Formats: sequence, C-alpha cells, structure tokens
Amino acid sequence: MQNVSTVQYHTLDGTAIELHRDIETGNIGHVVFDFDGTISLIRDGWQNVMVPMMVDFLQTETDTTETRAELEEVVVEFVDKLTGKQTIYQMIQLGEEIAKRGGTSQEPLAYKDEYNRRLLPVVEERIAGLVAGTLSAEPLRVPMSLEFLRSLREMGITCYLASGTDVAFVRNEAALLGVAAYFDGGIFGALREYQKFSKAMVLQNILTDFGLSGSELLIVGDGYVEIENAKAVGAIAVGVASVEDNVYNMNADKRERLIRAGADIIIPDFRDGARLLEYLFFH
Repeated sequence: MQNVSTVQYHTLDGTAIELHRDIETGNIGHVVFDFDGTISLIRDGWQNVMVPMMVDFLQTETDTTETRAELEEVVVEFVDKLTGKQTIYQMIQLGEEIAKRGGTSQEPLAYKDEYNRRLLPVVEERIAGLVAGTLSAEPLRVPMSLEFLRSLREMGITCYLASGTDVAFVRNEAALLGVAAYFDGGIFGALREYQKFSKAMVLQNILTDFGLSGSELLIVGDGYVEIENAKAVGAIAVGVASVEDNVYNMNADKRERLIRAGADIIIPDFRDGARLLEYLFFH
C-alpha cells in the first residue's frame, strides 16, 4: 500500500479542505452522517472508559501473566481498529482475547452493558447539563456541524444519521444537541440484535430505495468504516479528522487512516463548511 504521506493532494484556496481524489460533483441528493466524532462530542473520551474495563476483564477472567501495560497495548490496538463499527464488535473481540488466554468469556452483550454502565456517569453529566441549560450544546458539537446541516436542509438535501452507538442513545443525544430535526431521512444506530443493523445496510437501502448512482450519495464520517462502506458503493466520502480526547492517543493517525480508507476529501471540522458545499454542489 502506498504511504499516505506521499499521496498527492491539494487544498481549496484559503481553507483546510484537502482534495485527495477527483470526484463527480453537483449530483448529491442524499447525505449520510456518522454521529460520535462527526457531529457529537457528548461521548468524547469514551476510550478512557472502554480500555480500562477491558483490561480489568482480561486480568480477572484469565490467568494471563501479561502486565496491565501489556494488556492495555493489546486492547488499544483492537479497540482503535474496530472504532466505527457497532460497539458490540469490540466486545466480541474482548471475548476472543479472553478465550485466547484460557478464560471463559461472557456474552458480548454482557460486556457491552457493563461498558454502557461505566460510561453513563460521564455522558449523563453532560446530558444533565444540556437538559438543565447549564451547559451549552455548541461545545459538545463538532465545530460548525449545526450550520452545515442547516445549509443542507435549505438546499433540499435529505440527511441521515447512522451510528455504531445504540439507536436510543443516538436519538436522545441528537435531540439534545439540536440536530435531530435535520435528519429527515432517519436516525439509525446499533441494535441489541446487532446483525440487523450496519452502516453498510443503511447506505445500500438508500441507494436501492431511491435508485441512486454513487455520485448522488455523500457519506460524512470520522471513522474508516463508513468511508470504506462509501467507496464500496461508489459514493462520495468526506473524512472528518476531528480531534478526540483520550489518554491513549488513539486515532492520532485518524487523518491518515481516513485517507487509506479512500476518503475523497478530508476536513478537520465544518468551519469551512460553506466552501465545502460550494465545491460539492456547484463546482
């Protein structure tokens, strides 16, 4: 694979928008967004909860002689690799790592429930602040994402939300951030019967339902999964190389990973959103 640092690209004048591939512009009628890290920062720092929990289980449910630091390295690698897929897949991998070390793993949903229980205080504190009005929604949104959604609505574009986080959480958090109403195409997220949902399924359904060609569908996300899904169906992919707050420096190479996944365009956030829309729709 070519080293992404040598890939030729150029930026739109006066912006941080990186153009990595020539795309067919002007045809987009539908846009699918990822949620966490693309629109929402409510769950920012989730890795600081997931990784220690998994290390705890690896220490208590196996007889491994690995140190906590060694286990942490293993966990960080697979959690980072699976980010963007439904949370359950990280828990499935945890079970496999426990089995590898001679332990008897629990059901993946049991690990996921425990993760949500541990993450809840962090998320609930932010949610309580939003509900009480003591916390503004703006710093919990990726910069200028609301304005970007508003512009798409004014242009008559149908928007969808597809997240690896549980759908009930996504709907609630999108409402609290003031963005739910902009996803007139629907809000989709992880289900307990996880085989019944994936971002790839959402994309395929949109293409089929509306008889679209690839250039009529735009995917916007900060994870390599949705970017790969987009390119698999010939859609346009915008990678959001947003900064995440976690102590493990995970996704430090987010930009490079998005490029490797096939992102046509890379943005750090939506502060150049107006210029991006001009390029995508009127270029």
